[in-house]
Amino acid sequence: MTRNVLALLLVAILASACSKGGNVDINSGGPRKMQTQSRSEPIFYNGKHYALAYSYNEGMKAFDVKVSGTTTPMKSDSQKDAVNIASSSLGYFACPDEQRGRLVGSPKFNGGVWDLQARCG
Repeated sequence: MTRNVLALLLVAILASACSKGGNVDINSGGPRKMQTQSRSEPIFYNGKHYALAYSYNEGMKAFDVKVSGTTTPMKSDSQKDAVNIASSSLGYFACPDEQRGRLVGSPKFNGGVWDLQARCG
């Protein structure tokens, strides 16, 4: 009888070792929450230096973002760069894990500074 119990136990162990494990996501800190504290950061993008500043607009539930050049002023034709800088920077500094900033409305250019609004998503 002991032999049968040992054989059954061995089969059970082998069967459990070969079975597919469940998808378990272990995250000791839990998901990261949106960081709404105002912030300004130097940004290096496409070989140029920029300044990023943002603050959270509670009424709009969006970030007010300003992007300007530090080595050379931004120009009116650099909207794409300003949008890319704002969306990726918010994704890094403010948005929860695996989210990027996404533009809300249209960017506005004034005197070398791009003003944008963005949300995490």
